[in-house]
Amino acid sequence: MTEFRVIAVDSPLGRDELVAQLRALGVRPGDTLLVHASLSAVGPVRGRARTVADSLLETLGPDGTLVVYTQTPDNSDPSRWPVTRGYAVPAAEWPRLRATLPAFDRERTPSFRVGVLPEEVRARPGALRSDHPQSSFAALGPAAARITAGHALDCHLGEDSPLARLEELDARILLLGVGYSVCTAFHLAEYRVPGRGTRLYGCAVADGPEGRRWHRYRDVDFDASDFPALGRSYASLPERPVARGRVGAADCLLFDLRPAVAYAERWLTEHRPGGGLSRVPPGRSC
Repeated sequence: MTEFRVIAVDSPLGRDELVAQLRALGVRPGDTLLVHASLSAVGPVRGRARTVADSLLETLGPDGTLVVYTQTPDNSDPSRWPVTRGYAVPAAEWPRLRATLPAFDRERTPSFRVGVLPEEVRARPGALRSDHPQSSFAALGPAAARITAGHALDCHLGEDSPLARLEELDARILLLGVGYSVCTAFHLAEYRVPGRGTRLYGCAVADGPEGRRWHRYRDVDFDASDFPALGRSYASLPERPVARGRVGAADCLLFDLRPAVAYAERWLTEHRPGGGLSRVPPGRSC
C-alpha cells in the first residue's frame, strides 16, 4: 500500500493580514515611506505585488506617500556592462551601442534588478517618476511631485535627487525582507563624506533632433560594500533607532531616514580612507 505524506503549506497572505503586520511593525498613516523589498522573502501573497502595494498604500492612508527606487543601470556605457548588466560585449561594439541604446523614458522604461514592487508602483495610475536616466525614483501620494521633481542628470543620489527631498520631508525607510546593503539613503551620506571618490558615467538620454544623445557626467563612485556593517552599527545605538518585525516570512527593518543619513555620514567619514580631506561645499555636491 502506497503512503502519501501531507506537507503543510502556509496559506497565502491577504491584504488585511499585511496591513495588520505593517501597522504592528510601526508604519503609520501619513508617513512618507521609502520601501526596498524582496517579495520572495515575504512568502505567498494573494495578488502578489499588487496586493503588497495596496497594503502599503492602505497603511499609509490618503496623507501618506509610497516611494520606490526604479533604477535603470542597464542604460550605461557598454564598458560597464559586466557590472551593470552582468555580461560583457566586445570593445569593437561599444561605439555602435552608445549610438543606438534607447534613451531613458520615465513613462515607459522599466526598472532593472530591483524586484517587482518598484515596477508595480511605477506603472500605477497617478505615479510620478524622477528624470534621472540611471537612478530614478517613483512615488504615489500627496508628496510625490515634490519628491520626484528636479532630479538632476548629473546627480544619481545626492543633493539634487529625491533622497534629499525625502530627508527634508522626514521620510522613513522600510527594508522589507532585504538588508542594509540595498539602503539607497546611505548613498546620500556618501556625497557628504570628505574626500569621496568620483568617476565618469555615460547613458542615453532623450534630447536633440534625433530624440536622443549620449550623456557623460562625473558623479560619486559608489561603494555599498560596508553598508551592512554601517547598518548594524546604527541599529546597535542605545536609543534603538531601528524597529524590527516580520511581514509574512520576511524580516523587516523600519527607521527614520534623516538621522540614519546623519549617522552614516559620520560613520563613513571615520571608517573610509581619505576622511580627513577637505569636503565638497554642501548644496552642490553632485
